Amino acid sequence: MTEEGVALPAPLTTSYWPARTDVPLLDRSLGDALRDAARAVPDRVALAEATDLGEPARSWTYRELLEWSERTAHALLGRFSPGDRIAVCAPNVPEWIPLLYGCALAGIVLVTVNPACKARELGFILDRSGAAGLFTVRSFRGNDCLDTAGTLQDTLPQLHTIVPLDDFDAFVSSGARVPLPAVAPLDPVLTLFTSGTTGQPKGVVLHHKGLLNMTRMTHGRGGLQDGGVFVSPMPMFYIGGLAHAGIGAVAFQATHVVVPHWDPELFMRLVARERGTYSLLVPTMIEAVLAHPARRNHDLSSLRCLISGAAVVERQLIERTRAELGATIVNVYGQTEMHGVTICTRRSDTLEHQVTTIGQPVAHMDVKIADPETGAALPLGAEGEIWVRGYQAMLGYFAQPEETARTLRPDGWLRSGDLARMDADGYVTITGRIKEMIIRGGENIYPREVEAVLLEHPDVAAAAVIGIPDPYWGEQVCAIIVPHDGAIPDPAGLREHARAAMMAYKVPSLWGFVHSFPMTDTGKLRKFQLREQVLAGTTAVTETATPRRAAQA
Repeated sequence: MTEEGVALPAPLTTSYWPARTDVPLLDRSLGDALRDAARAVPDRVALAEATDLGEPARSWTYRELLEWSERTAHALLGRFSPGDRIAVCAPNVPEWIPLLYGCALAGIVLVTVNPACKARELGFILDRSGAAGLFTVRSFRGNDCLDTAGTLQDTLPQLHTIVPLDDFDAFVSSGARVPLPAVAPLDPVLTLFTSGTTGQPKGVVLHHKGLLNMTRMTHGRGGLQDGGVFVSPMPMFYIGGLAHAGIGAVAFQATHVVVPHWDPELFMRLVARERGTYSLLVPTMIEAVLAHPARRNHDLSSLRCLISGAAVVERQLIERTRAELGATIVNVYGQTEMHGVTICTRRSDTLEHQVTTIGQPVAHMDVKIADPETGAALPLGAEGEIWVRGYQAMLGYFAQPEETARTLRPDGWLRSGDLARMDADGYVTITGRIKEMIIRGGENIYPREVEAVLLEHPDVAAAAVIGIPDPYWGEQVCAIIVPHDGAIPDPAGLREHARAAMMAYKVPSLWGFVHSFPMTDTGKLRKFQLREQVLAGTTAVTETATPRRAAQA
């Protein structure tokens, strides 16, 4: 399928885009989609693994992937029941895919976990999700995932099964063939934890239909072709890696090449070897490829299309990618709560639209720029909050009805928290964020979570975390501290304290110290004023870690 060349609506009169229905919407489960692909192209390679050095490893055809996924589903139903949640804690390994489709076929919900999670982060996700099982690598970059899970099990009575992923083959072989349940397209299948302004991670519950069709709509615009080769370095514990590649490849009966970790030369080696045609890369990744000294040693001529998001895609990056790689970039916008992408550009859009907007809404979605207080669609060109409505709205936050009600209205409109404008042709331009989320190198960072950790340090009386613009990362994390007793603590010590509790990308690299925070008359912190003071130089900051400007994000 493709959205190129579809008829567009007449010019709008308000900032409201009514859902288009000229692109088919599949009423299918993920298991149905995999079975469809296995019937249509049984001998086409569905999944390919690479080693850390980029050497060939295992691969599976669509027939073999379906068989592996069905065996996984039978094994899961030997220990779990439909509706249960199981968590997967791993970097990019092929086992994510049979676990995803095994859960889909068994009516079980998969919960994703970043293997860099510390004990408090892992414990929170396992507890909040009510996970009955955990599939995990033994360790990841010095983080003892399996041992940590074992120590947490005593405090999590519902967690009755932990399976090391290096025992996954034995687990799959242990299953007996039992009837698989009927699974409906709107049944839950995936829960991804994402924080909000409260700082407490929330489990976003997503359904089969939303994930399957989101990837079809997005990659239809992005240029993934039937039988294409999707080389994916994005982490599979995020929606970008698991849904866009793991589900998107199946939706287009394409080959999914699993890149074990991000390294620009490894990525280029795999594109050249596998004749990769398509990928999802955040802007810092694309810049790393373009700047790499060994780029001309690799034949990247097969790479024709990229999708990118999580940060502004600058004009020079789009132009350089076209000129030097011969590839187009489609800019995407969305949120986990929306099953991913809801607005994106097209390859056929003008360069001006590609570099100044995030495109037009995808099919079957109502989108409006709304007054945040009343929900009314605003006049064209007025700044307001992006609201979306349609099949891509999440089912809700798991076991958090009050949080769900704050984001998902009874009439179906989902509030994004992002500020934007819409023109008469439906092109949307992001202007800011109501929420305080920081985006650094494609990673979402939630200030409240970081502030909570900093406040545990005995020398910190108050903490405010803000994003500071950075030409490479998009934003850097900056912590403004009110010290206890006026004695300024060592920034390196604060960084070590934060690093022990959180993943590295969340840890502030910029530190400022003030006697008090600017507040409103009602006692609310003026974070925008803190940011202005840092940018103006009236609040000095110290850098404790020099941002990596090359290869790794």
